[in-house]
Amino acid sequence: MIIVNKEYWNDIPLLHVVDHDKIDTPLPTLTYIHGYTSAKEHNLPIAYLLAEKGYRVILPDCLLHGEREEEISHMERELRFFDIVRQNLDDIESIYEELVTKHLVEVDRFGLAGTSMGGITTAAALTQFSWINTAGILMGSPKLTAYANQLIEYTKLKVNDFPIPDDQIALILEDLKEIDLSLQIDKLFGRPLFFWHGEDDQVVPFNHAYEFYEEAIEHYKNPENIRFLKEMNRGHKVSRFAIVEFINWLEYRL
Repeated sequence: MIIVNKEYWNDIPLLHVVDHDKIDTPLPTLTYIHGYTSAKEHNLPIAYLLAEKGYRVILPDCLLHGEREEEISHMERELRFFDIVRQNLDDIESIYEELVTKHLVEVDRFGLAGTSMGGITTAAALTQFSWINTAGILMGSPKLTAYANQLIEYTKLKVNDFPIPDDQIALILEDLKEIDLSLQIDKLFGRPLFFWHGEDDQVVPFNHAYEFYEEAIEHYKNPENIRFLKEMNRGHKVSRFAIVEFINWLEYRL
């Protein structure tokens, strides 16, 4: 029987999805990060399907989302987008350490994946944590500074008096280079990596991921370890097709 436990690990609210009979057994484990304005519960379908195949799945709430939501305006949250991504990296490390301490994850079988902001987080995490063995980026951008530039320009068009001065923007962009996977392709180390992206995505540019994939595949001795699945006539919403294909791929890579 698959169970969904609501737990709090180091003050991070999360859902722990696993077969009841294996709850205390070391298992291949995937942590899945939700998208912007979403929450942990929205990714239960992928967690359930993976748990049926013998995986443990951890679904955390990101900063300013779900149980961690605060009474701030939508614009204030938009302006803190990259603060959220940074906090996600700290949370991922905390979750991994908890899994290891509790002997819940099989050695060398920790995966990370996410949707949109979660995919962006996953790409950033690959620059920081060598213990991520497998990763999935679903409609996320591995070109963090390029995406930040685009997001800032878009926000400026919406806001009459943009509250962040240009010199501070320059510092933010410089800081993001540290976690920009497109600037550090060598840090992939040939780790299995899955991309899915809809060609008509108007939120996160399709070309960011696809151009990165075309460059990254040249760094893989085994090209089967990196896969890009594109879906025509699909916007910024993950399809069931994408979920099923990712799960089937993950079964052979994690």
